[in-house]
Amino acid sequence: MSRKPRKTAASSLQLGQPVKMPASPDEAKLDRVPNPHPKDHYLVRFVAPEFTTLCPITGQPDFAHLVLDYVPGDWLVESKALKLYLASFRNHGGFHEDCTISIAKRVAKEIKPRWLRIGGYWYPRGGIPIDVFWQTGTLPKGVWVPDQGVAPYRGRG
Repeated sequence: MSRKPRKTAASSLQLGQPVKMPASPDEAKLDRVPNPHPKDHYLVRFVAPEFTTLCPITGQPDFAHLVLDYVPGDWLVESKALKLYLASFRNHGGFHEDCTISIAKRVAKEIKPRWLRIGGYWYPRGGIPIDVFWQTGTLPKGVWVPDQGVAPYRGRG
């Protein structure tokens, strides 16, 4: 299998044009763009401090602070497409674990990074905060990965 990226036609990207909010994560298009430094090992971080989805049982909103780190291979995630994809969860019912892992797996499938991890820091549901973590493989040697910077939930105390 070749690691050489296919050309991405700029006109096929959501970037630079009006795009409707996807109705669901399944309908969302996750664009990728060629990595201008595919031979270098470096870290890319996306932070979504106001991620929202719905409880699949009650329909009430759930909120999380997501931190997605990855070491790119031939592809980068296009940030507008990622923003739209994450926003598509606003009307989606899913448990914290399912949403967090589904996001990571979808990004990994689309861009095939050398390494990827996600931290899903969920605000309390029923009085209990739930944090969900997942990663692919082993971090490439020599890559600096800073702490995700999200403190454990302490409430008002």
